[in-house]
Amino acid sequence: MHETLSRRLGFIGLILISLAGLIVYRLVSLQFEIDTAYFAETALTEYTYKVTSRPPRGEIYDRNGLLLATNAIEYEIGISPVLIYDREGTAEKLSEIMGLPLEELEEAMASPQQYVLLERNAPATVGQKILELDLDGVVVTPTPRRYYPHGTLCSHVIGFVAMDDIGYYGIEGYYNNILQGEVEVDDQSRIPFEATGGQGWRSGSDLYLTIDSEIQYLAETTLADALVEHGAQSGTIIVLQPQTGEILAMASLPTFDPNQFTTTDASLFENPAINKQYEPGSVFKVVTMALALEEGVVEPDSTYNDTDMLEVAGVEIRNWDRQGHGVMTMTDLLAKSLNVGAATLSLRIGPIDFYQGLDDFMLGERTGIDLEGEITGMIRRPGNENWFESDLATNSFGQGLAITPLQMITAVGAVANDGLLMQPHMVTRRIDPDGETSDSEPWVLGRAISAETASDLTRMLSTALRQESSDALVEGYAIAGKTGTSEIPIPGGYDPEKTIASFVGYGPIDNPQFVVLIKLDKPTSSRWGSQTAAPVFSQFVSRLVVLMEIPPDSVRGSLASGQ
Repeated sequence: MHETLSRRLGFIGLILISLAGLIVYRLVSLQFEIDTAYFAETALTEYTYKVTSRPPRGEIYDRNGLLLATNAIEYEIGISPVLIYDREGTAEKLSEIMGLPLEELEEAMASPQQYVLLERNAPATVGQKILELDLDGVVVTPTPRRYYPHGTLCSHVIGFVAMDDIGYYGIEGYYNNILQGEVEVDDQSRIPFEATGGQGWRSGSDLYLTIDSEIQYLAETTLADALVEHGAQSGTIIVLQPQTGEILAMASLPTFDPNQFTTTDASLFENPAINKQYEPGSVFKVVTMALALEEGVVEPDSTYNDTDMLEVAGVEIRNWDRQGHGVMTMTDLLAKSLNVGAATLSLRIGPIDFYQGLDDFMLGERTGIDLEGEITGMIRRPGNENWFESDLATNSFGQGLAITPLQMITAVGAVANDGLLMQPHMVTRRIDPDGETSDSEPWVLGRAISAETASDLTRMLSTALRQESSDALVEGYAIAGKTGTSEIPIPGGYDPEKTIASFVGYGPIDNPQFVVLIKLDKPTSSRWGSQTAAPVFSQFVSRLVVLMEIPPDSVRGSLASGQ
């Protein structure tokens, strides 16, 4: 009986032991499953990060294929301290390559953080050397950087790309989405510390500008010399092709190097040609005369009696020399740049037709050029609470209104182009990643004046320059143009000393191939545009016709006649 009981107790004990074993096994199994999930999630969190795989940004070229903006590679260097097995040796190697203090690196490697950034924009040579060492726990991530091979050349037109791969100002800003392409974001493991992105990328499109780099360089160097020679604080030169609206050059000084934008005064980023207003002064008489001829209030050979003063709504209008010149023709008015004459014309035109004419030239409006940052002008009109009857007179010679240099040259370009106002633009060709090419076409914004008016005015402007033996004349070429000397507004009136000197001209007059605007801010050698901007125009155009391969008038005449 005892034996039977003993066997029963042993059997029951075996069952209990088995049950206990099953319970322990299940507990261990459950704990292992939980830990596995926990550690898997922890590893994914701690050793995985978001990598923004940026496609190559589109490149920018001038009209002849000269590379103006491209892409370079820099490297972000970091470490995952927990994965560094030889901290001392790793720190020594990184210190030697990166030039960082050994103590700083050792402190970083002792950090409890999962990732420590050592350098965000290491040069390619540094990144490549570290990659070749294949160090455990060292993360080397290539990052694209925008590079401008010619430094300051054309910088106001091009703009720059910041660290966020977003373009600012100029072409980079205006065409950012087209240049940037499509961006892919992937989960990338820090093991083995190398991003594999790039699949599904769509690179940015390449752009070819209307800019001719040789003409641009000539504009920039001519402007730099002019600022020194005439003691001007700043200035702008624009070259426009009147039949197409293409901008061949757009230069302003002072300028900046887009490769060094992080250390540059941000005020230099703005392009004065499109986002700085100024009172244009007497170059605006080109527009006033165009409207007078178009409205039929005068003919090219009409005369008027130029007095020393004309009073309009209590405001005295006087000529720049404070003299009256007697009986003057319309060409004389332009040649001697007579304010009284211009005011007389605007009064004859009347406010409705005068300001409608400014609208036809799109003065005061954005031109719509494909550059980021263009602003409007400021022209008061009848019905505006700040408009006075005297504004009709002062506006006629470019005072009491403000426009941009681009608006001024675009208006004169319409006169050079038989009265047709063209859309100014900067991009002539776009090439997409798939190789598809699209070319820009000239776009007519409207007709500002008739072809007959434009032709008459061109002859008058050219005669006026010869009549005054202007310093703007270019040997061998018939040029049309007008000087300007504008006062600078200050609180309570105008600066008694400082001016803005300018000249706008085009040629050759039988078939205009260029319009050039010269603007010098606050020259000290002389306050007059005729003595500062006009000779700069002559110097510049004398070299421009060579670059554009435009033969002198006599040669073109011989070719046309078949001689």
